[in-house]
Amino acid sequence: MQLLELRIPPVAVFLLAAVAMGGLALATPGLRVGFPGQLLAASVVLLAAGLVGLAGVRVFARYETTVNPLQPERATRLVAAGIYRYSRNPMYLALALALVSWAVWLGSWPAALVVPAFVLAMNRWQIVPEERALAALFGAEYEAYRQRVRRWL
Repeated sequence: MQLLELRIPPVAVFLLAAVAMGGLALATPGLRVGFPGQLLAASVVLLAAGLVGLAGVRVFARYETTVNPLQPERATRLVAAGIYRYSRNPMYLALALALVSWAVWLGSWPAALVVPAFVLAMNRWQIVPEERALAALFGAEYEAYRQRVRRWL
C-alpha cells in the first residue's frame, strides 16, 4: 500500500485514532475500568507527551531543518542531538504517548488497542518512507545513526 506512504499528515492519523478510541469507549461501556488516580495518571502521561514533542520540535528548529513530515527529502541536516539521541521519532512518540494518555483517561481497554494500531500505521506509512529518504540523503551517516538510536524508544 505505497499509495498511503507520506500522504496523510501524522496529526491527522493521530486525530483519527483519538476519535476511534472515543467511539470504542462509548460503544463498549461495560469494558471501561476506573481506578484511583486515573486523571493524574493520564495527566502525567500527557505532560510527558508534550515535553517529548516539544523537545523534538525545538531541536529541529535549532538545526533549521524541515518539520514537514510529508516531505522528508527536504531535510537539510541529519538531527542526532538532544532528544534524537534517544529516539529517532520523538514527535511521533509524543503522539503515541498522547493516545496512551487518552486511553487511560477513557479507562477503556478496547480504546487502548488503537494505540498499537497507530504505531503500526506510523511505522508503515510514515516512518519507513522517511527512513528511505534520509538514507538517500545522508547515506552512511544515517545508517550509523540508525544503528545507534532506536526507532521509538
